[in-house]
Amino acid sequence: MAYQIIVLDLDGTLTNSQKEITPKTKERLMQIQEEGKTVVLASGRPTPGVQPLADELKLQEYGGYILSFNGAKIINCRTREVVYNKTVPMEYLPMLYDYAVKKNLGILSYTDTDIILGNGTNEYTKLEAKINHLPMQEIENFVEYIDFPENKFLMTGDPELIFGAQKELRQQFGERLNIFRSEPFFLEIMPPRVDKAYSLGKLLEFLEKDKADMICCGDGFNDLSMIQFAGLGVAMANAQKEVKEAADFITYSNDEDGVAHVVEKFMLEME
Repeated sequence: MAYQIIVLDLDGTLTNSQKEITPKTKERLMQIQEEGKTVVLASGRPTPGVQPLADELKLQEYGGYILSFNGAKIINCRTREVVYNKTVPMEYLPMLYDYAVKKNLGILSYTDTDIILGNGTNEYTKLEAKINHLPMQEIENFVEYIDFPENKFLMTGDPELIFGAQKELRQQFGERLNIFRSEPFFLEIMPPRVDKAYSLGKLLEFLEKDKADMICCGDGFNDLSMIQFAGLGVAMANAQKEVKEAADFITYSNDEDGVAHVVEKFMLEME
């Protein structure tokens, strides 16, 4: 099967433990783009947090795509066209904020230049800022300050608190929001029904392609939907247990050029 599209989660998948693309993985991704195949970067990160890696892989030149905010926004790197955009219903923000304060969880959102903190900082909000290379801005009147459309909110806290928050908020909001963990300490608050798989379906419609043409690689809870959706769902060796169980293929870890291995095995036209 000659796959034409590869969709890559970033942290724990495309990048190694130092948050860098290794030379071998970069070389293989450049090769398939030279062959006319498409690279999509699919992340829970905000768009500014994905852009540097898209630039490194020259997605603008080759016509790749950024799927940011867990799929709430898709951007054509060549044209800068927004292919898909979905935002969180803002009437729920006061309830989300009150819950975060009650449970002593971090809650944050994003602008093009900053991470906006609504309930102080913790080690996990600092990690989110570090991952995205964005400064943090603490806001006292978070609910009033966020008067613009947001693709997602993020709650942060110790894993046991986040696990409980996922259960309670899902019960509270039902299908009005999509709520899931991307990491044990990150709880994604998303527009209803939106996840990576749903948005990749929208991208395939735009490209007039079939999911049979697509490989999806990931390691985290928020990658489950796209791994189950893809023509070939790939889990990294360092992936969460549930992700490995859902995958069609398990590759090497992100520190062992696992993405390069997938490209070589399933996409590269070797002489």
